[in-house]
Amino acid sequence: MLSRKTAIVTGSTSGIGLGIARALAGVGADLVLNGFGDRDEIETLRRSIATEFGVRVVHHGADLSKPDEIRNLVAFAQDEFGRVDILVNNAGIQHVAPVEEFPTDRWDAVIAINLSAVFHGTHHVLPGMRERGWGRVINIASVHGMVGSVNKAAYVAAKHGVIGLTKVVALETAGSGVTCNAICPGWVLTPLVQKQIDALAASQGIGVEEAGRRLVGEKQPSKAFVTPDQLGGLAVFLCSDAADGMTGSAVTMDGGWTSQ
Repeated sequence: MLSRKTAIVTGSTSGIGLGIARALAGVGADLVLNGFGDRDEIETLRRSIATEFGVRVVHHGADLSKPDEIRNLVAFAQDEFGRVDILVNNAGIQHVAPVEEFPTDRWDAVIAINLSAVFHGTHHVLPGMRERGWGRVINIASVHGMVGSVNKAAYVAAKHGVIGLTKVVALETAGSGVTCNAICPGWVLTPLVQKQIDALAASQGIGVEEAGRRLVGEKQPSKAFVTPDQLGGLAVFLCSDAADGMTGSAVTMDGGWTSQ
């Protein structure tokens, strides 16, 4: 379906981003992976995806808190593949604290990576997408782009901003062949969420498995984590012809969280 298309997926060396990258590769897209980690492990990952799906896969370690590195990431993709057809803005970080105790440097970091990087990446890929008359911008927002939670001021603010930015880009590109949509996951068992599970287990003196059940059951009526593979399937749909008329949407996959 996406043969001869190129996708950048930020934060794709693990978790949601990796699930989406693998799903896009599975329908023929060439990939630019992005993320931090051990160099040898990333190279092994890159080779395994390329071999399994028969696509070209490269990696760029841009620090998405730095606008110049985002520009370099997009330029690298264009140099390697001649085009960027799909941008998945997935990279994110988290910090948890009450507003009055929230460190200003952590606020700045969360906003930079979770929101400002979405703007910068989109800013650089849109001209080429418009020129070719086809493009997909997929922003990984969150249920926290729709509802709040205590102690997550920066994350909630950033994700609300991502949904707002998604709508603006959709309006500005309407009718151009470019679409922009947001995916809003609930609890997904990723390294980011695992840290919260571990912290809950430590604070309440319970096992990690029990902490995971309590965490997901507190918000999601399904009582089950969403998986990266499920989110990858949704991203593939948003890139399909069936989704040509879908833009500016914020699509939840949250086990019923926001239906309550």
